[in-house]
Amino acid sequence: MESFFKLKENGTNVRTEILAGITTFMTMAYILIVNPLTLEAAGMDFGGVFTATALASILATITMGLVANYPFALAPGMGLNAFFAYTVVLQMGYTWQTALTAVLIEGLIFIGLTFLNVREAIINSIPMNIKKAISVGIGLFIAFIGLANAGIVVQGATPVTLGDLSSPTVIVALVGLVVTGILLARNVKGALLFGILLSALVGIPLGVTPIPESIISAPPSLAKVAFQFDFGFLTDPKALFDIIVVLFTFLMVDMFDTVGTLVGVATKANMLDKDGKLPRAKQALFADAIGTTIGACLGTSTVTTYVESASGVSEGGRTGLTALSTAGMFAIALFMSPLFIAIPGAATAPALILVGLFMMSPIKEIDLTDYTEAIPAFLTIIMMPLAYSIAEGIEFGILSYVLLKTFTGKGKDVPVLTYIVGLLFLVKIYFTYFA
Repeated sequence: MESFFKLKENGTNVRTEILAGITTFMTMAYILIVNPLTLEAAGMDFGGVFTATALASILATITMGLVANYPFALAPGMGLNAFFAYTVVLQMGYTWQTALTAVLIEGLIFIGLTFLNVREAIINSIPMNIKKAISVGIGLFIAFIGLANAGIVVQGATPVTLGDLSSPTVIVALVGLVVTGILLARNVKGALLFGILLSALVGIPLGVTPIPESIISAPPSLAKVAFQFDFGFLTDPKALFDIIVVLFTFLMVDMFDTVGTLVGVATKANMLDKDGKLPRAKQALFADAIGTTIGACLGTSTVTTYVESASGVSEGGRTGLTALSTAGMFAIALFMSPLFIAIPGAATAPALILVGLFMMSPIKEIDLTDYTEAIPAFLTIIMMPLAYSIAEGIEFGILSYVLLKTFTGKGKDVPVLTYIVGLLFLVKIYFTYFA
């Protein structure tokens, strides 16, 4: 284990890595329920998608751990699954089988782009200040997810307002926030994980945490969702154009969600080299591409690197052993789904909120004196939580960076590939809003 994962070299040990992996799992376990519920709206079988979600997460996360030796976990992405169900199927009128086929093609394209080093080059094209801003933006995004999951902030007369502080769900989250904060202040190892468990226990008498009737159950069958592809759109010109647009959207959102997560979490964990590049980025992106391809075959939407991996990194996770630990928890969840389903979002919310704090530190290193650097960094940070998308934050950051540098006579400072990435964003905006 030491020689394979280089634990000492990365300043960690087996206990820390396993605790970190469990913490990451606990903060993202909600996907086991939310993803099947989302794709069920498109007509897919809930049980089959549950099993597909768990298996795709296991295989992709194991690949990340063994091939890239990074502490990042993967699972079907939020936002991407909603686009799959509510836009492609319910709004555009295509079958879920057609949407699943688009996900398969996306995965295969990503494998090709990874081997051609295209995605790695895109990571390296992001300016250093924006890389730091991505970490900060992800922190605010994660904190916002935690606050929203707990009902501490809700949509009201204004876009966001304070929730009902007398709600049992909010009480559980606030108690958990205080308890987890105390544990962190006292330097307790595994503070985030213990905070989640204690919050779940507090939720039992308040009726927030359900007591499962059983603990162990067999995984539901994949028969109704696995390998259910439909290539019929290839013979219909209109459908073919629609699916190309869908495919491009899948590609852009997944690519920059993954790139943003890798860069942001790696920046916080000091994993970038002296040139601001992520070592073994190709291997990490390969795990993402493999996850999406296998996920489509099993019967789930696009698999991506999870921003909740930051919770495990904050617990000290630094190597692929953390990822293997998370994958192991997903494997256990396959057979103990009632137990993991019982952990409410209010119990994991405190961990997400405090991880948001941990991700803020790179803001001290952002150049705020040069407006051609400060404004793109600011837009990157603020648009992630407000647009509820890592990819949209990067989009605003890159486009503003290119425009500001170009029209202030500093265009020569912008790498050619950064201009190309900006152009790709403009194409995405056109197809999304004007086509």
